[in-house]
Amino acid sequence: IMALARSVGLLALLVSVQGLTREQLFDYGIRVGDKILDSGTDSVRELELEQTLFFFKGKFDKVYVNTNGFISLAEPTGESEYLGKMPASFGMIAAFLGDLDTTDGAGYVYFRQDKSPDVLQRVAEHISQAFPSDDEIEPTHAIIVTWENVAPQGERGPGGEYRNTFQVVVANMESASYAILLYPEENMQFGSTLIDDEDQPVEVGFNEGKVPGWFSWGSTQGTYYRITEDSEESINALAQETNSGRPGVWVYEIGTSPLFTSITPGEVTEVTEVTEVTEVTSVETVVESLVPEPSVPWIRHHEDLLTSEAPYEPLATSPEPFGESSTPDEPQHRYRYVQPQQPQNPQVLIIDEDELNVDVFSYNYETCSSNKHKCSVFADCRDYADGYCCHCKPGYYGNGKDCIAEGKPQRMNGKVSGRIYVGDSPSPVEFSNNDLHSYVVTNDGRAYIAISSIPSSIGPSLQPLPALGEAIGWAFALQQPDYRNGFSIIGGVFTRQAEVVFQPGNERLTIRQEFSGIDEHDHLLISTELDGRIPEVPQGATVQIEPYREIYQYSSSLITSSSRRDYTVNMPDGSVRTHSYLWTQSIKFQSCPHEEVLSAVPASQQLSVDQIFVMYDSGNQLIRFAMSNKIGSIHSGIPEQNPCFTGRHGCDTNAVCRPAQGKDFSCECASGFTGDGRVCYDVDECSESPQICGPFSVCSNQPGSFRCECVEGFTFAGDGRTCVETERPVDHCQRGTHDCDAPERSRCSYTGDSSYICSCLPGFSGDGRACQGNQTHIKYRSNKTACERHREAAQASSSSGGFFFRPRPAVGQYVPSCDAYGAYEPLQCHASAGQCWCVDSSGLEIPGSRAQPGSRPMCIDHSVAPPLIGPTPKADISPLTPGANLLFSQSGKIDHIPLDGNRMIKDEAKTVLHVPGKVVIAVAFDCVEQMIFWSDITQPSISRATLQGGETSLLISTDLGCPEGIAIDHMSRNMYWTDSILDRIEVSRLDGSQRRVLFDDDLINPRPIIADPAYGYLYWSDWNRDGPKIERSGLDGSDRTVLVQDGLGLPNALTFDPQSRRLCWADAGTRKVECIDPFSRLRRKLTEGIQYPFAIVSYGRNLYYTDWRRDAVVAMDRHDGMEVEEFLPQRRSRTYGIAITYPQCPAGVNYCSRDNGGCSHLCLPRPGGFTCRCPDARDGSCVEQDQNF
Repeated sequence: IMALARSVGLLALLVSVQGLTREQLFDYGIRVGDKILDSGTDSVRELELEQTLFFFKGKFDKVYVNTNGFISLAEPTGESEYLGKMPASFGMIAAFLGDLDTTDGAGYVYFRQDKSPDVLQRVAEHISQAFPSDDEIEPTHAIIVTWENVAPQGERGPGGEYRNTFQVVVANMESASYAILLYPEENMQFGSTLIDDEDQPVEVGFNEGKVPGWFSWGSTQGTYYRITEDSEESINALAQETNSGRPGVWVYEIGTSPLFTSITPGEVTEVTEVTEVTEVTSVETVVESLVPEPSVPWIRHHEDLLTSEAPYEPLATSPEPFGESSTPDEPQHRYRYVQPQQPQNPQVLIIDEDELNVDVFSYNYETCSSNKHKCSVFADCRDYADGYCCHCKPGYYGNGKDCIAEGKPQRMNGKVSGRIYVGDSPSPVEFSNNDLHSYVVTNDGRAYIAISSIPSSIGPSLQPLPALGEAIGWAFALQQPDYRNGFSIIGGVFTRQAEVVFQPGNERLTIRQEFSGIDEHDHLLISTELDGRIPEVPQGATVQIEPYREIYQYSSSLITSSSRRDYTVNMPDGSVRTHSYLWTQSIKFQSCPHEEVLSAVPASQQLSVDQIFVMYDSGNQLIRFAMSNKIGSIHSGIPEQNPCFTGRHGCDTNAVCRPAQGKDFSCECASGFTGDGRVCYDVDECSESPQICGPFSVCSNQPGSFRCECVEGFTFAGDGRTCVETERPVDHCQRGTHDCDAPERSRCSYTGDSSYICSCLPGFSGDGRACQGNQTHIKYRSNKTACERHREAAQASSSSGGFFFRPRPAVGQYVPSCDAYGAYEPLQCHASAGQCWCVDSSGLEIPGSRAQPGSRPMCIDHSVAPPLIGPTPKADISPLTPGANLLFSQSGKIDHIPLDGNRMIKDEAKTVLHVPGKVVIAVAFDCVEQMIFWSDITQPSISRATLQGGETSLLISTDLGCPEGIAIDHMSRNMYWTDSILDRIEVSRLDGSQRRVLFDDDLINPRPIIADPAYGYLYWSDWNRDGPKIERSGLDGSDRTVLVQDGLGLPNALTFDPQSRRLCWADAGTRKVECIDPFSRLRRKLTEGIQYPFAIVSYGRNLYYTDWRRDAVVAMDRHDGMEVEEFLPQRRSRTYGIAITYPQCPAGVNYCSRDNGGCSHLCLPRPGGFTCRCPDARDGSCVEQDQNF
């Protein structure tokens, strides 16, 4: 059977090398910087070119990408004017012209411009192979468009019955352009589409469009160079034949300058020689041709989809152009399609593997020039005769795809799922994404593993199973001379399956693990699945596991091992029981096929494991394992005595031990660290080499290495290193591509990304997309707004005054952007300076918001809804669910999510407060009176409402600029807020009376503010881009001090956990969540790589934050920084403030809790005392005094 499988696999290889595969297309998708065409049946997108494209006799600086399988050189007409009616009036590169569809979410059209050396080198290889006589092929620019899984319009089947994937690459040089058309054989499943209810074949070719007539009199139809004909055979041959030496790849010269004669096809119409199978031992020889049968018919007759057409003849590689008089010579083809016979009974084809003497040619794109970005940044790429391989650089080890520094400790993260039955229990214990964390000191082979959230019903019984982490120990075992651990051989991507059979009860447990490589944080990722039954170990019992040895057997893609393990259970009553289990495992991996990876590795190696420690921590529900691992010879002998091989060397944990003669050795700090080897310090590459990451990127230092991240608006190109501009969000309101009602009845409001909301104007009612007029009189605006006057003045400043031309601004002059209602857009940009900044509703720049060239700040929209005419609608209040709840705000409403412990009850989330026409930013909660407080920035104000129902109360509406943060001192009955326009912090009573400014200096963009009433502290942050900081003072404003100033970007969100006494913040600039002890100043990073946090709150073991980019509420564990949950509101728009509601107030009092501290007006606590303060508007009866205790 194995011989048959290998033989069939070899025959499959012989066939597959003839056709192009999807993997051999140019890289595409978001990860390489592609933009995505809007889904639809006739979507189009303009693409401004970075280099001129030559097409026929013309030169073009822009193209248009269309759903229907083409790139046009002018804006295309509607599809009804060209589908089935070619040639079209506009220029077109038709890769697969038909009525195509991407509306079902499975198909996409990707496009980008690319100047990366890898892509240009591969383009040059294609062109050179197609035109071997041309010797100066040096493309400098490429346009890559990929239609992936597109369907024919008008047909729907389960999962989509017919899908095509194809690609066109336009290569531009100084004086010529080429088109490369690629059709992967297995991914071309139809060849016709419905046009006017008739099945019509697709068309492939180059259409010049309308061209000027003689002496510029009118216009005439230009040349239409058509590649396909109206036949199934012609279209089938796209994936079978070639003019470039590779089936499925077609190359054409499409334009030259200064002289152009005609479209020129590639010259290599034959596939390079393939030697066929010479001897086949079988009942019947069936191999006549190496051309495979199409898997489905291309021309689909709707009455009879499965056709029985006659065998086809090859496609003419140089078809007759429309409008040209000459026809190129018909090429000679060396093979033909043979209709396969359908046997009446299945036959088994037996092939002797030794009799196959095949010299297989493979036109291989797998070279370093186009694939080196797939190697680790710490690896070199090496070309072989039939492909490439990655090799870790000196000082690193791994398989080349994953490389880590020698001597550097390694961390692993993962999840554990599945179910296990314990003892005779009929019910299993379920595991659902339990966290697994591991740490290995690689220079001594010591591995530590911990799995969390393990209930006591199973925790003790898992103690005999350090096998859960044995693969980790094997991967990073201490290597003896001439032997290699798992990671150094196969890297970090492999699959492991193990089976444990316990004796004498015969219980069985299956362990499946997926190791998926090193992530961006330099952690190895692991996914574990458990299934089976294990014997019960009673609670209170401990387990001791004896040292053991296990032999690993190595082959090209499989590693196996088996052993017997003994363990001792120390019972709570003092008795001791000895048990054992049998253990077998297999590890599957893919090595580089172009070199013998295992040639230098002994076929058998022995893993020695000792110093095994196991423990179940019932208090923290953790199972812990630790063990020492060595990999070496299977033969017994004198153990190595050099400390580098015993692990007893005393080198730093971030150092590699270098053995010398006898017992001599030296310690050398791992790559990315510096020191004498006994003590090593991390090298901050980002500080030492500020330009190490290149343009439009930021550098993040990591232990032993660094990570480059593209700035906002950019993403990595195909090389994985260069940052290229991403698709910017579309403001459909400004562009006019929204579906709101007419502008005299409704308003379109842009809400970020590519989202918008529709709302009816005053005097109309409806959902915004359909608005009905009321009978009330509506007053329309007739006078120009300040923004419109400002814009008009800027445009007119350089106007010539003539009435033939519209005013245009002078070069370099800033012109403000106004919305459809004349208000200042919150984001303003100066095109000439390349800078953007935020403005308030008066158009004044918000200090500190100006971003660097190439990035944009995220500005709060001060005017999401127009001012209401007539009485203000009553706020709609709904009662909260009993217990703790999360409150978060979006424009015009506040929603709540009930909490069950640390879990969000998402299906019970609902809106608790509707405030139409407002932009709710800050949210706070008073646990004493069960009231919710919020700030609005459209007409700046602070309000509150009781959650038991009743009226809302407008507390403060004067002398406010932009109130972005609110803090409640429920003990002293005071309210604090920040104002990012007036640049100050104020305090008042909870009813808004007795206002007093605490701080109005050294503030630029204050936003979040937190009160700690039990201890008398006030915390806030200022996201000033030129000097962000986090500060603290007493609640009375005393002892102001800066807590954090270094390593901040945009500290938008701030929270204080009274139980742990930790102050935590989320930073939208550094994209980190960090915490600090305000008293010891010990600072800890919880996580990094988050998107754009706005506000954060702490409750239980979790931190909850709102995210502008994800339009979500995200929960993360505040102990390990792992994201545990996400809530996506039904209405996707920016999420702002967040707060916790408590069913009852936390216990505690302060000096102002009773009788207002004896103060006549404001009682403001501070550590160790309180201060009586007067409001700024004094009435003569106020007395100020300080009290210390």
